[in-house]
Amino acid sequence: MNVKEMFLSALRNEKPIKWMGYAFEAFPKSQFHVVVDPISIWDILYLSGESVVDHWGVVHRYLPGDPGIIPMVNDSNKVIKDITRWRDYVNFPDIPELDWSDAKKTIDGMDRDTTMVMVPTFRGLFERAHCLMTFEDTLVNMYEEPEAMNELFGAYTDWKLKACEQIIDNLHPDIIHSHDDWGSKTSLFFSPAKFRELLKPHYERLYGYIKKRGVMVQHHADCYCQGIETDLVDLGVDMWQGVLPTNDIIKIRENTKGKLLLMGGIEQAVIDREEATEDEIRAEVRRAIDTYAPGGAFLPCIGSLECVNSFVTPIVIDECNRYGAQWLAKQNQ
Repeated sequence: MNVKEMFLSALRNEKPIKWMGYAFEAFPKSQFHVVVDPISIWDILYLSGESVVDHWGVVHRYLPGDPGIIPMVNDSNKVIKDITRWRDYVNFPDIPELDWSDAKKTIDGMDRDTTMVMVPTFRGLFERAHCLMTFEDTLVNMYEEPEAMNELFGAYTDWKLKACEQIIDNLHPDIIHSHDDWGSKTSLFFSPAKFRELLKPHYERLYGYIKKRGVMVQHHADCYCQGIETDLVDLGVDMWQGVLPTNDIIKIRENTKGKLLLMGGIEQAVIDREEATEDEIRAEVRRAIDTYAPGGAFLPCIGSLECVNSFVTPIVIDECNRYGAQWLAKQNQ
């Protein structure tokens, strides 16, 4: 079996387990293991500086040392001033004619028989909402103005469907990597009931379309999502990437009956430090594999895909593959 076949075996939760190693071993070796599409560049990834306004009217910051592109939304600069009148404030930008040649060339240079080609789509429904208004506004409005929030989520889903259609038509990926964090490290931001009321129906449309086109869904949420794991299965999510160990990963696997590949399990706070030692990093990887690998439907990886301290990532990858092979050999003795 090549690395792609081994990954797909893990995805299918085949028994006995045939491979245990770094979850993205069969994916592009580029940053975040994706082929970046021109829509992501046009919409988000071009942002850089102290205070930059995007096509949606949202203020962002991205400076050296920042963990990512940060929406700097407050009461004075928020786009949506009154959620009941959101149509008066939100301008859905038209996706312009873009040059897909670089991304196509990158994919054409890959061996599709051995490589999982994954393309991202950033700013999920909840994340886009708390860019257009403050985080507090978003949560309050989900409870106090659910009808307006439902309409906003629906309109944004329409926009996301157009973006995904272009991605699939032009790049024909194996997987779309979809971002939307729904919790903190230790809890959901909203109740499971509220998720099912306001977010799930729109993700059914979005992920249903992606799956209908023959593309797999990897949902990225490096946070606590326990309580809605069976909803992810309902939505057709193939992989939950970023599952933190503050979730009861073993219980989640039981609840999802092994139908959801759980990618993560490594406590990044333990390893992603300037003063972290190689022994500490490798020990955390071994803990994750020993704890979560038995039973399948799990592959270890860094929750945020890349560590802030760049020296950590290659050690994690090496130990996942080295110890993962040792662990698997012991299972087959």
